[in-house]
Amino acid sequence: MTLQTIDRFGPNNRQTFTVNNIKRMSVYPQGIDEKIGTVSDILLDDRGQLRYLVLDLGMQIFGKKILLPASCARVSHKTNRVYVELTRKQAEALPEYNERTVLDNQYEEKLRAVYRTQAAQPGVSTSMYKMNEQGSQTLRLYEERLVANKNRFKAGEVAISKRIETETARVSVPIEKERVVIEQVTSADTGKPVALGEVDFTAGEVVHLEVYEETSDIHKQAFVRQEIRVKKLVEEQTVEAQEMLRREELEINTEGHPVVERVD
Repeated sequence: MTLQTIDRFGPNNRQTFTVNNIKRMSVYPQGIDEKIGTVSDILLDDRGQLRYLVLDLGMQIFGKKILLPASCARVSHKTNRVYVELTRKQAEALPEYNERTVLDNQYEEKLRAVYRTQAAQPGVSTSMYKMNEQGSQTLRLYEERLVANKNRFKAGEVAISKRIETETARVSVPIEKERVVIEQVTSADTGKPVALGEVDFTAGEVVHLEVYEETSDIHKQAFVRQEIRVKKLVEEQTVEAQEMLRREELEINTEGHPVVERVD
């Protein structure tokens, strides 16, 4: 499988877009604040999977570049650094890489042989070369997830009070009033003679009549017009968010005919 630089892959490839952010990051030994070099390029396989970081060691050794296996590096976007289990002295002893190098399986096997040779040297304790005949290694795969939380805050305040409004009202009340009417009428006995003994002329005879009338009694009185109840209701709504999430996938590359069994 021939390796290619990241520039040969399209910008729409999600994997290459994410990996491209590693370029120009500084490389440091794990636990040591001594810069080894800078990531100058990235090598991918035909499927766009990350295989090697091209590490520029800087001007101290005339701009020498080496290949660093991706499995030996830990990228920290927080510090914008790449950490490796490799000292600067060990990095300088690795074979030089340049753009004319043919990146095929044969070259990779030679490169792996160099790493294995260095791992066998006394005093070299970096676990990056130990491909485990006696023990095992653990590789963590990370992924990003969306975590949804809720924050409660005061959105406002409602003040409910009463005010008095005035208006002019009109009302009509019919009332009754009695009046006395004196009417002279003609009786059937009018003009008939009356015997002297039958008539008693009496002065001061009076007829009493009580006369009534109504007056209006208009006044104001308060009534319950309506009743207001104030309460709060909780309305629920769903807020959606969309983010681009990253996830690390396991990549297994084999040479020859090894037996690899993957147990999930």
